[in-house]
Amino acid sequence: PSGSTSDSSRYHDAILTCTTVTIVVFITSTLSKNFSQIDKLWSIIPAVYAWIAVVSPRTLLMATVATVWGMRLTYNFWRRGGYSWPPWEGEEDYRWEFIRRGHYLKILQNPIAWHLFNLTFISIYQNFLLLSIASPSFVAYTMATNPSCVGVEGETPLNWMDCVAATLVVLLVVIESIADNQQNQFQTEKYRRINAGMELEGEYKDGFCQSGLFSIVRKPNYAAEQAIWISFYIFSISASGEIFNWSSIGWILLVLLFQGSGALTEKLTLMKYKEYLEYQKRVPLYVPRFYGWPSRRRENSKKQN
Repeated sequence: PSGSTSDSSRYHDAILTCTTVTIVVFITSTLSKNFSQIDKLWSIIPAVYAWIAVVSPRTLLMATVATVWGMRLTYNFWRRGGYSWPPWEGEEDYRWEFIRRGHYLKILQNPIAWHLFNLTFISIYQNFLLLSIASPSFVAYTMATNPSCVGVEGETPLNWMDCVAATLVVLLVVIESIADNQQNQFQTEKYRRINAGMELEGEYKDGFCQSGLFSIVRKPNYAAEQAIWISFYIFSISASGEIFNWSSIGWILLVLLFQGSGALTEKLTLMKYKEYLEYQKRVPLYVPRFYGWPSRRRENSKKQN
């Protein structure tokens, strides 16, 4: 049936895009020795997948909120020096150098092992992950186009769950933007004081931001990022009527990735800043502790001043 053919063609487009990007990322990172090539595309590719799946009001809404998410992340990556010309240059994530030197797994000091890691984890797995987090769009696409899924009255119309999902994603993007700006303002002010030869006090002396959203959780961006793609998954529940469907693999894999990357980032930060251990004891990593929150805010205010 024509509906079945249409249903599979968008999947083919997405898989072809994923495969092409994977090959380009691996070749470019290998030749340039800059292994943050996938980072340059991280904020762009999921939105591309979401637009590939657009056939209905729901999939259009999903593509729109994915684009809003991508615009924020792309801008912040550019602001931090992630993009440059030629495009394969630019800042490399400092964690790759740490891993490449064998501090995480000693075997990765071996050049062959490192290139296999680049192929399998950095290039293949992360591209698969980016397709997976956008996969709720394809659940909604299938429910809108496949004759075996579309009911007599047509696809499930937009409803309160879609409103909740869209609102959550936008609000979480706003939270990420606030955290971006707070971190940027902190780093700018810290280096202004250093360059001016000023005596550093409070959190500037400690070296890392502990105020604003960073007084609630240590990694507000990481926390919001995980919540965004869990919220995006709600669209697929609205479309399919199933609480658990195959596209849940996206947010599950993303949450697992952030457990590993968050732990690595924490380890590196602890090595760099001696006061970070006390901060770890005081402030949770991802999930806020609301008990005792006012007293912790007062402590952080004193640290800042």
